[in-house]
Amino acid sequence: MENLTKLENTLIISFRSKSLLQQAFVHRSYLNENRDLHLEHNERLEFLGDAVLELVVTEHLYREYPDRTEGELTAWRAALVNSKRLSSIGRELHFNTYLMLSRGEAKEEGKARDYILANTVEAFIGALYLDQGLKFAEKFITTYILSKLPEVLQDKLFVDSKSRFQELAQEKEGITPTYIVLKEWGPDHAKHFRIGVYLEKELAAEGEGSSKQEAEQEAAKNALTEKNWE
Repeated sequence: MENLTKLENTLIISFRSKSLLQQAFVHRSYLNENRDLHLEHNERLEFLGDAVLELVVTEHLYREYPDRTEGELTAWRAALVNSKRLSSIGRELHFNTYLMLSRGEAKEEGKARDYILANTVEAFIGALYLDQGLKFAEKFITTYILSKLPEVLQDKLFVDSKSRFQELAQEKEGITPTYIVLKEWGPDHAKHFRIGVYLEKELAAEGEGSSKQEAEQEAAKNALTEKNWE
């Protein structure tokens, strides 16, 4: 794990509580292997950061787009704060280099690491809020997350893949898709789901996400690709 001073310098932030900053990067698995260390894992910070992130993004969208419907704003918000987006921001900021993980988790790549990174971004926001206040947390969210909104809108990353897949499945095959949870894991406040979308008994595709809704959207998006219906 690299010295967190480098991260503070990059973000031009100086934490009053260095232990709080460190806690944001401590994964539960690390403490399972290092029980003698007097550290806390980052799950409570993640819980707090998730709420701060949703508040800041929601208020921004509400104030900046008064002519948009609740449904549109909800879709935009989901595209900004989903685990794929947050993990991308975590990689952009090199959060990987600061993570404190068990030896097993440190070897994981792909989706497993993406979920850890996304959760760490939320934990960092929680730590920043506690240490510096809402104004600094809002500045971070604006700089690194809300700044992605033009890309989300231009590339239509907010499109409701689930509704689109259902519409085409009914039109082309006369079938309404069904969604089944294939696997779920993680603590209660940070569950992850793998969901399959079925056309009757046929598994059209699978998707993963940090909520059932996110996993269903990912499964529908993958099904559109598999069926060449995009």
